[in-house]
Amino acid sequence: MESPEPKNYQHVLAFVFAVEEINKDPNFLPNISLGFRLYDNYYSGSQTYENVISLLSERDKLAPVYLPFYGNGLSYAYGQSSYDNMNTKKVKIFPNYHCQSKRKMVAVIGAQTSESSVQVANMLGIYKIPQIHWFLKKILFNKTTVEGAIFDGIEDMATYDILNWILFPNDSLLSVKVGEVNLHSARNHSVAIHKEINIWNDKFIQPPRSVCSHKCSPGFWKVILRDKPKCCFQCTECPRGKISNETDMDYCVECNKDHYPSKGRNKCIPKSIIFLSYEEPLGITLAFTAVSFSFLSAVVLGNFIRCRESPIVKANNRQLSYVLLSSLILCFLCSSLFIGRPSKMTCLFQQTAFGILFSVSLATVLAKTITVVLAFKATKPGSGVRKWLRPRVSYFFVMVCSLIQAVISMVWLGTSPPFPDADFDSEPALIILKCNEGSHTALYSTLGYLGLLALVSFIVAFLARKLPDTFNEAKFITFSMLVFCTVWVSFIPAYLSTKGKYTVAVEIFSILASSTGLLGCIFFPKCYIILFYPNKDQKAHITSKHFQ
Repeated sequence: MESPEPKNYQHVLAFVFAVEEINKDPNFLPNISLGFRLYDNYYSGSQTYENVISLLSERDKLAPVYLPFYGNGLSYAYGQSSYDNMNTKKVKIFPNYHCQSKRKMVAVIGAQTSESSVQVANMLGIYKIPQIHWFLKKILFNKTTVEGAIFDGIEDMATYDILNWILFPNDSLLSVKVGEVNLHSARNHSVAIHKEINIWNDKFIQPPRSVCSHKCSPGFWKVILRDKPKCCFQCTECPRGKISNETDMDYCVECNKDHYPSKGRNKCIPKSIIFLSYEEPLGITLAFTAVSFSFLSAVVLGNFIRCRESPIVKANNRQLSYVLLSSLILCFLCSSLFIGRPSKMTCLFQQTAFGILFSVSLATVLAKTITVVLAFKATKPGSGVRKWLRPRVSYFFVMVCSLIQAVISMVWLGTSPPFPDADFDSEPALIILKCNEGSHTALYSTLGYLGLLALVSFIVAFLARKLPDTFNEAKFITFSMLVFCTVWVSFIPAYLSTKGKYTVAVEIFSILASSTGLLGCIFFPKCYIILFYPNKDQKAHITSKHFQ
């Protein structure tokens, strides 16, 4: 049997008491004496198996029995009615060899833990040796003797004495009663300890703790040590994202997705909700910039309409200029859809409005560039390209290019439309409200088509930049497309490297910067001449190679 812990020493005393009482009674088992051997497995599986092999084996008769039991053990072996001192070394064992028929093992009382009992049963089952249920755990004792022991729970009350063992320099022991435990029922008990009577060794600063490991505080969990008793464990801090809010927890638990662990990982704290709002400085700045440049575009459009008969306005296809300025007004304003708490409607129109409006702007720029090239070729004698310079052709070209982007947007909205979403993972302590694109393929198709229009416009304008004309618009379109492409190429790494509301701010900045590039590079030089040098806004200056 497994030797118990000190708190269960009563079981050993009850067992000894039962065997002695049986052997004293000549009528109970006539001509038969019971013996026993006690083993301590130290909560080790290997020691349990070794003890079972020892039970099943013959021992060397010249060597005394080794029974480890807290330094000294008790032996009552097979008809022998005496106690042996156990301060000896281990003896040799001979498995499956028995030559003493008078010593016959009839049964084994298992351990109190199910794990050890299963290990014992696995080996004893081969030899058909029964495993007796641990019935002694129900035995109660009254005071410090085995007298008055109550078996099988017949009584429900008992009193235990708490003793303090004192070791004197001459190796003698003295037990002093320092308290008692009164068990009134299985669920009702009281403990009384007289601390003033306790006598501790001078080496102890405070009373020692009878535990293998200290308790794990909240924020830590118990890790059982291999080949150690179950009461021995190591306190390990909870991993990232998990907490333990009680003492001696066997495992850590995850916080809900709308909470995050505290610094000490002992409680869950509600996450804060963030989005780019109009109430914060960044949102106010971006919204003010968008409205300001939209108003500036409207002023430029009004000035072009007022000076529509001006040679410089007429020379640069005023109808397409009106379309381009109108689309830029809306491009600046569409950035406001990205500011504020995401909703179903704003998410639906954010990317689609941006894609269609920029398609109109880039298609108009491309149409203006093609018009410049065709206008130069139309001046050659016998050229048949003059018919392509009609305004209807330019409008049709812009409409077709914009319609392609509109079809992409309609398919996007019809198959996998954007929707409001929340990001719980990017920032540990934050819930980021954003618009989920729904379909990454549709988003990349929209951006790819815009990139194609911008690239074609840049190439055509770059090739036409040196055409002989005093005010060649292809030069300014080249600069505007260079700014546009630079902004959106820089947008990709900036967008991927930011988190939270700053991701939206990067996209808004790209929209404003690219729109400003179109407005400034194409229209500011014209406005500068119209407002500050009206004398140069003459047909003679426009058609000459150099300004006078």
